[in-house]
Amino acid sequence: MASRINPLAGKPAPPETLIDVDRLIAAYHDGVPDPGVPTQRVAFGTSGHRGTSFELSFNAWHVLAMTQAICDYRKAHAIDGPLFLGIDTHALSAPASESALEVLAANGVDVMVAANDEYTPTPALSHAILTYNKGRESGLADGIVITPSHNPPRDGGFKYNPPNGGPAAQDITGWVESAANRYLEQRLDGVKRMPHADALRAPTTHRHSYLDAYVGDLENVIDMTAIRDAKIRMGVDPMGGAGVHYWGAIADRYKIDLTVVNDVVDPRFGFMTLDWDGQIRMDPSSAYAMQRLLDIKDRFDVGFGCDTDHDRHGIVTRSAGLMQPNHYLSVAIDYLFQHRPQWSPKAAVGKTAVSTALIDRVTARLGRRLYEVPVGFKWFVDGLMDASLGFVGEESAGATFLRRDGSVWTTDKDGITAALLSAEITARTGRDPGAHYADLAAEFGRPYSDRIDAPATVPQKKQLSALTPDQLRATELAGDKITSVLSKAPGNGGAIGGIKVISEGGWFAARPSGTENIYKIYGESFRSADHLQRILGEAQAIVDAAIAPAS
Repeated sequence: MASRINPLAGKPAPPETLIDVDRLIAAYHDGVPDPGVPTQRVAFGTSGHRGTSFELSFNAWHVLAMTQAICDYRKAHAIDGPLFLGIDTHALSAPASESALEVLAANGVDVMVAANDEYTPTPALSHAILTYNKGRESGLADGIVITPSHNPPRDGGFKYNPPNGGPAAQDITGWVESAANRYLEQRLDGVKRMPHADALRAPTTHRHSYLDAYVGDLENVIDMTAIRDAKIRMGVDPMGGAGVHYWGAIADRYKIDLTVVNDVVDPRFGFMTLDWDGQIRMDPSSAYAMQRLLDIKDRFDVGFGCDTDHDRHGIVTRSAGLMQPNHYLSVAIDYLFQHRPQWSPKAAVGKTAVSTALIDRVTARLGRRLYEVPVGFKWFVDGLMDASLGFVGEESAGATFLRRDGSVWTTDKDGITAALLSAEITARTGRDPGAHYADLAAEFGRPYSDRIDAPATVPQKKQLSALTPDQLRATELAGDKITSVLSKAPGNGGAIGGIKVISEGGWFAARPSGTENIYKIYGESFRSADHLQRILGEAQAIVDAAIAPAS
């Protein structure tokens, strides 16, 4: 992918790259989607429905329809506790929140909106749901997070978290998606709605301090005392996201040396440096997007950033710069399972099928069970709830883990605790996570990983999704014997939605894109960068042969 790097990557966003916020919001209110056009329908992916009002893929009609569908789902499944509603700092999030509240209030749903209209990180909302539901068997709460995650400023997003606090499973999102599209087809006939001013005054609308509840509980998941006593100097870039005011509150409450290097909130995200493709994207795992923090990394013992809804993390160390997500996940696992004595000895490690095999090696040395699942954080929710999973993570820099006492903390990704853990590791070991990764690479071998995209038609993408191991004719991968071919994740038997091929020296996984006519190839080698390129090249040839049209 290096040949496609935009020459402006890592540089401040030029004025001409910034969105027209007024025009974007006007399009949100004025646009009418055509449900006969696939891209204008409601479509829940692994992280909810996303789109932009400029393309009629995310506007008021979508939000009104989705919210009514959720109200219908709640009624059908006897979910009658409060609904926690949170938003991030994208321009479309506030108007979408207004639309959602209009429907929720008209349906008589008790809604918990943030005190002082504060932005709400995804983990704070998950934490709120779990805290409320603890010990309850009825009157359970659920939630809606309005965020497109790290996507560009023009995008909007909408996610539903059921009473388990995590991302909704496919049976739920499928139900809501179908109901919402019926409302679009009926031109919103059947959607209950009241004026926003009336919804704010409704007796069912309540204020909740997500910030105080979440920040006050942090010491039960992170050793804040160790961080304070070791005088660890930390720098954080909230990237203009939902946790922008949380970090100062964390520093004040726990008396830690934490500097917020940028506290600007700008719906255009004009303070950002451009990502690899010249887009503004608040991705803390991208060195281009994290360039400002990287420029000052030596001022701190450890630095970190989070994406717009603060469910993803990026760790910056003096020794290694910005750590690759897979590298940090491996360090976090190695540290946590040796420094959480109250965790169950049976607590396992959860990872997605495209995460590094270094996790497998670390987990085996720790004597823990590995639980490998398809892509999607929803697969971890049950294991977090019953504490059978101690730590879970995915290669795209999403992770969460149990409280220090071994009970559930969040069931959605938590960028804040993942970031603070890097400071705890530094405090308790005297070495930053980059140095610890170097130790793991020396012990287990250094992994080289990358992802490439390959073209595929819609029928070919369907073929790839349905591939079975016996359809692959290859016996070797980059000079090594293929040891296994998987179409289902070994942890839970869930369909990978593609294929994973493993050899002694590395592996690749191929999955179709849900939005583009491409498929994605993830690859990893434990031999060399050149060996990785051989794996990726041969992977494409293997997959192309398997999905080639019959002659």
